Amino acid sequence: MANLSRRERFETDSDDSVSLSLSRFSELLGAIYQGPLEPVPWKTALELLRTYLRANYVTLMLRPPSPDREGLMVNAAGDAPITRQAEYNKYYYALDPFIDLPPGRVFVADELTGQGKWRETEFYKQFLKPLDILYALGADIVTEDGIHCRFRASRPHRERPFSSRDKALCAAMLPHLKRAVVLHSQLNLIDSERRLYAGTIDRMLVGTVILDETGAVMKSNAVADEMLREGDGLRLVGGVLRAENSTDNRELQRLIKRAMAGPGEGGSPAVAEAISITRKAGRSKLGVVVRSVPQADWPEGNRNPAVALLIRDPDRRTEASRETVRRLFDLTPAEAALALALADGLTLDEAADRLAIRKNTARAHLRSIFAKIGVSRQTTLVRMLLSSVIALG
Repeated sequence: MANLSRRERFETDSDDSVSLSLSRFSELLGAIYQGPLEPVPWKTALELLRTYLRANYVTLMLRPPSPDREGLMVNAAGDAPITRQAEYNKYYYALDPFIDLPPGRVFVADELTGQGKWRETEFYKQFLKPLDILYALGADIVTEDGIHCRFRASRPHRERPFSSRDKALCAAMLPHLKRAVVLHSQLNLIDSERRLYAGTIDRMLVGTVILDETGAVMKSNAVADEMLREGDGLRLVGGVLRAENSTDNRELQRLIKRAMAGPGEGGSPAVAEAISITRKAGRSKLGVVVRSVPQADWPEGNRNPAVALLIRDPDRRTEASRETVRRLFDLTPAEAALALALADGLTLDEAADRLAIRKNTARAHLRSIFAKIGVSRQTTLVRMLLSSVIALG
């Protein structure tokens, strides 16, 4: 883009404002809709706009600043360093006349301050002039879900003011940017939910493996990766999940193929099926649940998730938080540690050894735990702990 001539990048009308060709406007729209997937959202689109508008800065505020929190800005400034952003967030946003603009409309500075009064504002004199910013253009975006965003562009003192043609270009771009902001918000929500559920599964030490329509592994979580690296019971062979025991492997592959077939007759949901996987002598069998993954109405791409396997190793203890147990049952730190040791399947004497405390001390802690939780048997205590929310904390 930097190597293109000015004539190749854009055409100009009589007042030296921008008139994009159809191909350049299409390129801009593509960058806007690609923006939610970029590491720095809309960085490419903002750089294109900066070039097209002959601006020194183009900024998108995805979360405008307020007195109690900083804003979240994406800047395009070419090779110029981004400076004074923190100052704007803390102080100068309160002086900014480009605040709470009528949504969907593009304004230049003189329209907001009155003709000829822009250079007299403290915001220009204190904040913008030292940055070589004279001309400013802005628009606000408000989505149906209440997302507020600000789009701003500026030109240095050597340039001409923004024209009606420049405003028209930005106005044509705004509806597309608004849709892309909605997509970004939805992707963030999906990602937040995914992280929450994945984190919960990980804390419960459940391995998850996702297979595509061919049976090849698409994705696995850290717990499953660790199990597969051990290669005890299950392993990856050429990207395909296999059981080491031949009898178990035949049954596992049968269940996977059955899950790939999807819902049963009449559209009834496929039933999740389970299998135990034999491991080395002395180790408990792995428990594996195989179930089909619901398909989207319009699947895209050559690889789509088809089967999910949930793997549990009985020898791995759920990583419950001692603080969660303490708060949940109003226990002391020492009592919470003992309760977790018992939930791990240890006897009282074994728990005392693990915690390096006297057996009489362990018995005293256990009596206190019984009184606080309202049980009288160790088996009942363990059952309550395992059925509580401690594995989720």
